[in-house]
Amino acid sequence: MSNIPKALTIAGSDSGGGAGIQADIKTFSALGVYGCSVITAITAQNTREVTTVHNVPLDVITAQIDAVFSDIGADAVKIGMLSNADIIKTIAESLRKHHAENIILDPVMISASGARLLEESAIDALKKCLMPMALAVTPNIPEAEVLAGFQIKTQRDVERAGKKILDFRCDSVVMKGGHLTNGMDIVIDIFLTKNKSISIENKRINKEGHGTGCTLSSAIASFLARGLPLEDAVKRAIEYTHSALEHGFRVGSMNYVLRHFFNK
Repeated sequence: MSNIPKALTIAGSDSGGGAGIQADIKTFSALGVYGCSVITAITAQNTREVTTVHNVPLDVITAQIDAVFSDIGADAVKIGMLSNADIIKTIAESLRKHHAENIILDPVMISASGARLLEESAIDALKKCLMPMALAVTPNIPEAEVLAGFQIKTQRDVERAGKKILDFRCDSVVMKGGHLTNGMDIVIDIFLTKNKSISIENKRINKEGHGTGCTLSSAIASFLARGLPLEDAVKRAIEYTHSALEHGFRVGSMNYVLRHFFNK
């Protein structure tokens, strides 16, 4: 059992099963990693909308983290939906206490259906408390605009925003390019560290995906848990997420969900 790679997701629950904790656990399982979870919020949502968000009490969040680390441990940690500053500070304190490593932070702010999932007042706490602990931060274009403080219109803007986000002392940034169309039939994701910038191109898939960000960040955590170096983990995770979206399907009336288990 000690040789089995283990990953922990700290995120919200999606009742529709396409994103959040549910997408993370599917990704862990598909990539051969044992998955544990800490639920920060319970959401009522489907492929169309988020109708309700109920935040889990802080002491229950702490108890979940303590329970996992005191017995099972985690080779990597993925962090997703965190609604407010108190939850962010509680998680940062708990992860420091347990010396958590390989932390991947997906700065979830707005759902695919447009619902706000992070209070504006919590953005500063995210920057100060969790981003310095992250091995990688994985914003999409709208999230990167909030973090960097300016609009992103071009590929040059994407890289400039990534460098700005690195100023918050995370080790690296994965700038997800799906929201930047500019008439291109490709998607360009950029992996940035202080010393390098790597562009990863894929053909654009004409599907509005639900849970793509959750899947990418949990896939990076999965490959890190399996012992891959960060750059390789990012490349493999992008490849996996792209394929899962390409094989994606509709279970409801709007956004596509990803097919986490598929034969390449």
